[in-house]
This record gives sequence, C-alpha cells and structure tokens, in this order.
Amino acid sequence: MLVRSRVINALEAKKAHFSRYQGGVREHIARFDETLAYIASLTQAEIEARLAASGVARPGALPTYEHDQTHSVIVRFDARWNTHEEARVWAKRVLHGQPTFAVDGSQIPQSRDFSIPVAAIQIGWFENPHTPSRPYVKDLFFEVLTPDELATYEEITETADQTLGSSTFPGILVNLRRFQGECQRIVTYMQERATCDPKPLCFFDGSLTISFARHLSPPLRQDYLEAIVDLLRTSQITGVPLIGYVDSSYAHDLTTMLSLVAGVPMPAHLNDGMLLHPLMRWGDRSQVYWCARDDEVLPLYETQVGRIAFAYLKTSATAPPARVEFPGWLLEDHTRLEHIFDLIRAECVVGNGYPYVLETADAVAVLSAEDRQRFYAVFQQFAQKEGLLLRYSRKARSKAIRR
Repeated sequence: MLVRSRVINALEAKKAHFSRYQGGVREHIARFDETLAYIASLTQAEIEARLAASGVARPGALPTYEHDQTHSVIVRFDARWNTHEEARVWAKRVLHGQPTFAVDGSQIPQSRDFSIPVAAIQIGWFENPHTPSRPYVKDLFFEVLTPDELATYEEITETADQTLGSSTFPGILVNLRRFQGECQRIVTYMQERATCDPKPLCFFDGSLTISFARHLSPPLRQDYLEAIVDLLRTSQITGVPLIGYVDSSYAHDLTTMLSLVAGVPMPAHLNDGMLLHPLMRWGDRSQVYWCARDDEVLPLYETQVGRIAFAYLKTSATAPPARVEFPGWLLEDHTRLEHIFDLIRAECVVGNGYPYVLETADAVAVLSAEDRQRFYAVFQQFAQKEGLLLRYSRKARSKAIRR
C-alpha cells in the first residue's frame, strides 16, 4: 500500500537534488543556444569537415541538403489560427482524400502463476481514407504463444550472456512477436496499396532506429533486424511513405553532433527535445538530419535499406517536440516531404496533440489489466475442457481475492 504522507516526506527530503537537476538543465540549454546559432552560420560542408576532424565515425547526426537551404536549425510553420475550429478546418482540407494508416500492438505476458506457459499478442490497426465514399477500417489480430514457442526463447537465453537472461528482459519473446506482428501488418498493407493514388501515409508507433537491439542476444537481434529491414524495404519498393512517430523522445543525436562540431562537452541530462522545445512554436519543425547514432545496430541495416532520417516536430503547445523518423528515400522529393509534415500536423490537430490515426490504432489494440485477467480465466476454462493439468499459484489466488 502506498502511503501518501510517506511519499511527500521522501520527496521533500530530496527536493534540493531536483532543484539542482532543473538548474543544470537550464544552464545547458542556455549554453547550447549559442551553439545552435554557431552551427547555423556554418555550411553543410563545414559541419561535415568539423565532424570528420573530430575522429568520431558516428557523430549522432549528420546534416542534409536542408541545412544550406534553411540556414536555421528550426523550420517555421507559417499557418496560424485564432481558434481550434479554424485549425480543424485546415486539417480537414489537408487530409481530404489522403488515406492514413497506423498499427499498434499490446500483449499479455507469460504468467509464472500458471504451470503451463502461455502468452498472447494483439495487433490492432486503423485505416482512415478521409473521404465519404470509403469507410474507415478498424480491425485486430490475436495470437496465442504456446509452451513450445516460449521454450524456444528459454533455450536462446541459456546460451547467451547471463546479463541478457530472462530476469533482465522478462517476456522478451512476447515483445519480439508483437514487434514482428506490427511490422508485418504494415508491410502487408503497403503491398496491398502499392498502386493507389494517392499513396497512403503509414504510421509506425515508435522508432525506426531500434537501438535497444544491441542489448539482445545475436539470434534475437537478428529477428528484430529482419523485421525492420522488411518494413523499410517494402516502403521503398512500394513507394508508400512510412513514419516512425515517437511522442516522448529522449534521443540525443542532434546534441551529440552539436557538441562535436562546437567542441563543447556533451551534457549528461540534455536531450534533443529539451534543447529544441523553447525555440519552437506549434507546427514548427527542425531541419531534417541523417541519423548517425553509434549504437552498433543501425549500421547493420543501413547497408541493406539506406539511412534513416529524422526531424523534430512541435505538435503540442506545452510538451517538447515529437521525433519523426522516416526512410531516407523520402528526402528525394522535398515537396512531397513538406506535404507529409503537413499531414502529420493535421493528424495531430484532429488528435489534440497526438496523431489521431495512431491514437485510434492504440485504442483498438490495447489490452487492459482486466483483459489480461479475463484471458487467464478463459485459458483456465480451456485447460479444464481439454483435460490439461494446470496448477495455479496459491499466492496469486490469495492476491486476487485480496484485491
């Protein structure tokens, strides 16, 4: 049981630590404001030369052709409205006739309270054609993971480094199957819509740069790589734009590049979103950059599907900007890229700060704590009907009764 008064006392005891942290962040942002102005005064070639001289092969980010066009880290969004209704009129006009599609996933992890291992994933999707002549589509896919499938994961972790075992990454196979399911659903949709005009805009909920995979055992890392490579390659082959949307990003690719170019130390707690937040109004975006993160994973699939580009887009009046990632081939047509940013802005107007298409896909896919309990209850009934010997933890039963 959480005792509110004890929480307040514990926070009060450490308030000086939080104040120092906040003061340090403000100081770093002020120092990097000068660095941003300095970077803007350089050409793309000069920035690349300074990064080469630093001797760092993967400097976090690299400038694109946009740098010499904009001469500013921030690209302003000129449209302004007096009311939210005016914004919605603009969004409706931008989205009219333009299909958008999003996928999200949820999962039910393996419970140690059951003697028979079982888990599940659910993949939900939403397609909005934005035209009265075609209805929107909401649907989902549900898959149960069986004992033999979960045992495959255990065999992998037993041969891997002990720090990568199941105690550190519980349910990692379930996470993988969810990731694969999300990628595959978008791949299938892209293939189905490859000849459409206009091409739909596909949203992936999360980053296209899967740096977390560096912590995984080689077989698991390879499975993640194959899923993301298939997704990126299909986008390029079909010509269907793909967006990786990260609402709350803690990446520091841009700040890493800035520190190397300007020769200043990299602050430990400063990320890209924190740096750009005070400089941006709603709808503004950063320049587009190439992701050159030194994560030992991104180079493994850059050679197969090209580089990943990213920008930061202000989609909320109060929150830091969202990170928007996309395959590098989209940089070939700047007019089309600007239209894609407008589509993202319009989705965020409809979704009140978050892309409506992603919000809806999440609502389709989400599995609540009550849903998980219902799944386990159905599994118990299934096991009884099939004559399976299923034991249930007494501790879990006691906790269920008490709660």
